[in-house]
Amino acid sequence: MMQMLSLKKVSVSKRRSSRWRMTCGITKQHGNNNKPEYLCSGFFIPKLMVNVDYIVVGGGYAGLFFAHQLIKNKKTFVIFTGDRKSASRISAGIVNPVVLKKFTTFWLAKEQIEALHRTLNEISGYTRENYLIRENIQRIFHDENEKDLWLQKSESEELNPYLNPYFKQLDVILNPFGTGTVDQSARLDVNAFFKGLNEYLSAHDHVHEEAFDYTALQDHNYRKFTFKHIVFCEGMGVRKNPFFAEIPVIPNKGHHLKVSLSERLHHQFTLKKKHFLFPLDEKFHYYGGTYDPNERPDEVDAHATQQLRDGLSEFYPHAFEVEEVNFALRPTVKDRRPILGSHPRQPNYYVFNGLGARGILNGCYFSEILFEHIEHGKPLIPEVDLNRFTVKHL
Repeated sequence: MMQMLSLKKVSVSKRRSSRWRMTCGITKQHGNNNKPEYLCSGFFIPKLMVNVDYIVVGGGYAGLFFAHQLIKNKKTFVIFTGDRKSASRISAGIVNPVVLKKFTTFWLAKEQIEALHRTLNEISGYTRENYLIRENIQRIFHDENEKDLWLQKSESEELNPYLNPYFKQLDVILNPFGTGTVDQSARLDVNAFFKGLNEYLSAHDHVHEEAFDYTALQDHNYRKFTFKHIVFCEGMGVRKNPFFAEIPVIPNKGHHLKVSLSERLHHQFTLKKKHFLFPLDEKFHYYGGTYDPNERPDEVDAHATQQLRDGLSEFYPHAFEVEEVNFALRPTVKDRRPILGSHPRQPNYYVFNGLGARGILNGCYFSEILFEHIEHGKPLIPEVDLNRFTVKHL
């Protein structure tokens, strides 16, 4: 004989609580209705789960450009940006198709520049902001030999679109051999980019600013979320990730200065000799950044700061004040290629890392590559596939 279910009267306070819901089809909460309600004894409906297509972990270039792919393709998602300031947020934002030490270009430069312009136009479509500052890089020549090499390289099919053969002579700074213009170069307004995209994501309930808790992750569930795929875009934070801690990313420490110049520059160019100099606003300029592949303490390095002071003094012969010294750890890879792929035992867990010093270009271009791989099974480019490494402990 079936046992009868006992009934309990529920107090008004519990009826008003969002935790109490209809059980056994007997009754349900109706806002502020004060009539008695009943629950089946011993039964309680748990908190409802939220279904999303994706969870994205990380709020740097990799995370935000991948989030854009999800917006563009109308996928549901949440993004955990964490409380740690990423290297992306204090980056220079330089968009540069040329290696300015040797006057060469790099792998997929043309494709990446084109993808960036297309993607930023798409982002501007929903944030209603333009984030690209179309001011060229002016490379300050060290001597006549560099000018000759520039002219020689500018005649090649590969570099002709980028190395302008007509030189400039700029005032205020020391440039006795002139400067060369890098065509198709620009810079991203980094602060505006992160502010604008995060405001848009927050307004549409995508953003969770707390740190991601790996212990709460199980298969397709994370706390109140049920998801199809999770993409970890954590930079050097990946070393704390129990699923991808062993991927071979190397921290490259970079410093930059925020300076005020006593003698105003009469242009908005990005100047480059040893490092980059460009205006942040009417008062301050950015100067940096350094490259240090050695794992040094997580603090400002005096030698790097002095290196930057000396570098700026080489071509800016006027007084300047250092207002701030900032640094971050770039996630780099020995072969200078990003790392994309899925976990061998959790195929719906993905990593997107190793963007290096070209975080904007790599983040933009490979976010679409990764999305197409996840959604449509398009094979990853072998050069960026996680499987190119033998990672023993994944």
